[in-house]
Amino acid sequence: MQILTLANQKGGCGKTTTAIHLAAALHAAGERTLIIDLDPQAHATLGLGCFVGRSPSLLEVLRGEVPAQSALRQLRPGISLLPATLSLGEFEEEATVALEPERALGHALRPLASSFDYVVIDCPPRADGVLTANAVRAANQVLLIVETGAFALQGAVRAFEIFSGMLESEGSSTPIQVLATMFDRRTRFARDVLIGMHARFGERMYDTAIRSSVKLREAVASGVPLQWTSPRARASSDFAALASEVRNTMSPSQIASTFLEL
Repeated sequence: MQILTLANQKGGCGKTTTAIHLAAALHAAGERTLIIDLDPQAHATLGLGCFVGRSPSLLEVLRGEVPAQSALRQLRPGISLLPATLSLGEFEEEATVALEPERALGHALRPLASSFDYVVIDCPPRADGVLTANAVRAANQVLLIVETGAFALQGAVRAFEIFSGMLESEGSSTPIQVLATMFDRRTRFARDVLIGMHARFGERMYDTAIRSSVKLREAVASGVPLQWTSPRARASSDFAALASEVRNTMSPSQIASTFLEL
């Protein structure tokens, strides 16, 4: 089971949209895939049309009240969601009196290791909370999501430093990759930003850049991934290319070392 954590220290970069559609693309490639909504705003849960109600959610899993298997929602055969609710924010407050709260997610995922090939985690838009710490600690790879907009490169450098510091403090060798989103190749500004990102991050950059797409925003609003309604859409092809890169870059040795550290 390979765990990919999607993160940034700010919102509005396309992180949730990327999490949903990357997971759908991995599923389309034949991988058993789990999406984890680790954001108290529950945008990934809403973007997948999931209503939690009184059923168990990620909060109960992190508290250790129920096993992760009991909170899973199957979206289609081979792809499931571990949903969030607004109450997930309570875990940040409870963490101040808990023992090693940043390890809760990793421990909860262990029993699922034989059930999924890929886990895609959508983090909150902040880097300093215990929820993000859980996702980073559990990851085999951290994927920094950066929009190709104004001040994007400066923000990306700062976010990269933050997450690198988190991993270094844990003595972790988990790699950080960078993905450009909301790319409009018609504008010189966006092209210049993308060139700057490649110059700064080099091999850490994915070759794929997710292009701006109204259809992607509409898909999230409708609660259904674009691949399920328009598999031949341009945006669907972007995520298929990204999924191919992800499958080629995740290292088996890193996967093993992550679970040994948990």
